[in-house]
Amino acid sequence: MLDKTKQDWTSLAAELDFEGRAFINGRYQDALSGETRPTVSPGDGQKLTDVANCGVEDADHAVGIARSAFESGVWADMAPADRKMVLVRWAELIEDHADEIALLECLDVGKPIADTTGVDVPSAVRTIRWSGEAIDKVYDEIPPTPANSLALVQRLPLGVVAAIVPWNFPLSTTAWKLAPSLATGNSVILKPASNTPLSALRIAGLASEAGLPDGVLQVLPGPGGSLGRHLSLHEDIDGLTFTGSTEIGKQLMIYSGESNLKRTFLELGGKSPNIVFADADLEKAALFAAIAVFYNGGQTCTAGTRLIVENSIREKFVEMVVEKSRNWMPGHPLDPATSMGPMIDAAQLKTVADYVGIGQEEGASLMFGGKQVMTDSGGCYHEPTIFDGVNNNMRIAREEIFGPVMSVIGFEEPEEAVQIANDSIFGLAGAVWSNNINTAHKVAKAVRVGTMGINNYFGGDITVPFGGFKQSGNGRDKSMHAFDDYTELKTTWIEFD
Repeated sequence: MLDKTKQDWTSLAAELDFEGRAFINGRYQDALSGETRPTVSPGDGQKLTDVANCGVEDADHAVGIARSAFESGVWADMAPADRKMVLVRWAELIEDHADEIALLECLDVGKPIADTTGVDVPSAVRTIRWSGEAIDKVYDEIPPTPANSLALVQRLPLGVVAAIVPWNFPLSTTAWKLAPSLATGNSVILKPASNTPLSALRIAGLASEAGLPDGVLQVLPGPGGSLGRHLSLHEDIDGLTFTGSTEIGKQLMIYSGESNLKRTFLELGGKSPNIVFADADLEKAALFAAIAVFYNGGQTCTAGTRLIVENSIREKFVEMVVEKSRNWMPGHPLDPATSMGPMIDAAQLKTVADYVGIGQEEGASLMFGGKQVMTDSGGCYHEPTIFDGVNNNMRIAREEIFGPVMSVIGFEEPEEAVQIANDSIFGLAGAVWSNNINTAHKVAKAVRVGTMGINNYFGGDITVPFGGFKQSGNGRDKSMHAFDDYTELKTTWIEFD
């Protein structure tokens, strides 16, 4: 992968066969209505292929098949060691088709090819393999009971799970949802984001090739407003997992209450604080301050968009961050040298541009960037943008922009930094930079987020849980804790004569 040039990737892209049909009952098929919708590359605005536009009738059909598969026990009753073999083989097949899948993700999402080859595909492989290998190491329980009794606590699959995943990390989040839900024996209906379905559709076929029984996994591309709503209200779905906006997550909780109280797990928005003290390694902190915001074009729920800096070094540090940010100028996604690609679409590009205007109207100082670029490319590109002189009451400091916009906020004392960090409806991620072990640990503990880095940003892997506090959601992806979301605990109490 790493030795390929832009021309190499362009040539490979021209040879790709795109699969846009839904995946139901172990095979690809058109939507029952026959309707399709185009998927367009944000890198150049060109149509990639037509994708099945599934509706409520497709959802009902897929749920029925998933329910039948679950009730048959063809997967749920399979020995965990055997399910492990299927999932490990699936991971191997994704690895075997890594270039193809990386290209699909690059073209469909606009992610740089260096990221899809180096991060997204390896992460998906690791997630599926790890979850598969873990499942036959999850033990049931025998609690201590009186001598004339025996209690069994079993971990059983929920049944049929609907998974709704976002457009910013479609392959990674698909793996986060599918791996533990399938490993624990559930049948799954996956609804990828309507504008980025291609990688999910491709790996579904590989799951079948790996030995996943027909009907256990369905993939339905289609609109969230109708298809997603229908799945969320469906009376025959036992669990719902969603990654996306806080607004939609709240609505899904309402749908759960209006239907069958299906278990609903949410990973939602963020406005993550990245706190830098004067005694930190400023060179490293500046490098990661840029990475924390501009990676994936800022289209990252964990993005460290609030840079909270000790006032004694703020001016110097902002200059350092500006210099590091020059390495994040947008480029074509198929160029291995590109570090930041386009926004997902014209609407998101406009949102970013609007917030740049809002920041200026609020009185923040535009220190770097602020403009749309590569306007003749057909794509949706915006340069990295840094505001200084921000206070935490400004909209650019409170609202999730989901783009490459950084807000710098100053502080005097550690307590003030913590107060600013926690003054948010969100609580997903953050970081603190200090070489004082006491300061670092006290601040890290006090900030109310699900993941906190000390002298790093974006730290973690499949072995640790991921999720948020407050309006950043509930439940957890990754690690053994993810299995809790997809299983029920059943107690059987036995008394002896």
